[in-house]
Amino acid sequence: MAGLRSAEALRKNGFDGELVVVGAEPHMPYNRPPLSKEVLASEVEHGRVAFPLRASMGEVDWRLGAPAVSLDLPGSQVGIADGSSVTYDGLVIATGLRPRRLSLPGPPPGAASGRHVLRTLEDAALLREDLWPGQRVVVLGAGFIGCEVAATARTLGCEVACVAIDAYPMVRPLGDALGAEMQRRHEEQGVTFHLGVGVEECTGDDRVTGVVLTDGQALAADVVVEAISSYCNTEWLESTDLDRTDGLLCDSVLRVTREDGQPVDGVHAVGDLARFPNPLFDDVPRRVEHWNIPTETGKRVGPALASYLRGDGYQPVLDTAWTPMPAFWSDQYDIRLQSYGMPGLADGDGIRVLEGELTGEVAVGYFRGDVLVGVVGLGMLPRINSYRALIGHPLPPDHVTGE
Repeated sequence: MAGLRSAEALRKNGFDGELVVVGAEPHMPYNRPPLSKEVLASEVEHGRVAFPLRASMGEVDWRLGAPAVSLDLPGSQVGIADGSSVTYDGLVIATGLRPRRLSLPGPPPGAASGRHVLRTLEDAALLREDLWPGQRVVVLGAGFIGCEVAATARTLGCEVACVAIDAYPMVRPLGDALGAEMQRRHEEQGVTFHLGVGVEECTGDDRVTGVVLTDGQALAADVVVEAISSYCNTEWLESTDLDRTDGLLCDSVLRVTREDGQPVDGVHAVGDLARFPNPLFDDVPRRVEHWNIPTETGKRVGPALASYLRGDGYQPVLDTAWTPMPAFWSDQYDIRLQSYGMPGLADGDGIRVLEGELTGEVAVGYFRGDVLVGVVGLGMLPRINSYRALIGHPLPPDHVTGE
C-alpha cells in the first residue's frame, strides 16, 4: 500500500519518467487490515482486497515475486533476489514488516504444523483452511491482530484461548480500563484469556497438539496463531550506513538518514518502516503502524521526491508543515473500535472517559498533561470523529464536544 501510494503521488506531482515497483509478493498491491477480519471470516482471495490502479499512474514496470536483497547507495542500485538489479535516480523504500516467530520446542513454525502467522494473503488463506467449528485455537498475543483473529475464529465456531504476557488485551494503546472492557466483551463471546504468562513450548510431533505456558498450564490446540509482534524488513540494507535503529530514521520529507544524522537525497522510506517526527505531538521520531500512515507518508514523499528529481530540491516541500493524524480501526464481533492520534503517548493517569459508558458505547480520551493526544471510541463513530480536530490541543477536564 505504501509503495502504491508513493507511486500515485509521484505521478500526481508531475513525475512522468520510468517508474519501477519491486515487490516480494506475487500479487499486485492489496489491503491488509481486512485479512484478520471479514476476509478471514469468509473467502480469502486477492480480488476482494486488491487496490484499484488509477489510470493517472500511466506506465509502471511491476517486478513482483522477488524481494529487494541489497542496496548500493554510492552506486544508486538495488539488487533483487532473481539476480537482476535496478539503477535509480530516486528510491522509495516500502519493505514493511514481517511477523515475529517464537523459537519454541515442538513442531516447527509453519502452516503445515498448525503454527500460523498472519501478514500476507497466503497467510490468511492457509489459516482459513484450519478454522472450522470445533477447532481448538490458541492465539499467542493479545494485540489488535491477535484479538481480531480470536474474534473471527470464535465467530467461525472455534474454541479460542488467547495468551499474552500483558495484564489486559490491547493494553498498550488502550490502557487498563478499556483493555479490561474489551476482555470482558471477548469473554462474553466465549474466548478464554491467559494473561501475564508466556509460552514455554508447543507439544506434538509433526503437528501441534497444544502449548505449555510458563506457569505450567497446558492448553490443548489444533491451531496456534503467533501474533506477538513484528520485525522491520531492513536486513537487506545492512551493508549501508543508514540508521536502522528502529525501522529507518527519516526527516520531515521522509529522506532516510545516515548513522551520522545526515539525510540521503533521493532516498525515502514510507509506511511501517519510516521513523519520523510529527510536530502534532513533539519532535521525537517514531514509527507508526496505523492503517493510514502508508497513505500519508506516500503523499508526503510524492511531491518531495518529484521536486528533487526535477531539480528544484527539497526546500519547497520542507517549508510546508506535515502533521499526519494517525488513525486505525478494529472490528471485533459487532464492535467497531475507532482511534485517532497516539493514545500510547498518554500519561499513566491521563486516560479518562469523555462520553458514554465503558460497558456500552464510549469515547475515551488520552492526555499528556492537559493536551489530548488520542481518542478511542467503541461505537459512537460521529462523536469520535468530532474529537479528531482537538488532538494536539489542551482540553479542560470536563470537556465534551459540542458543549
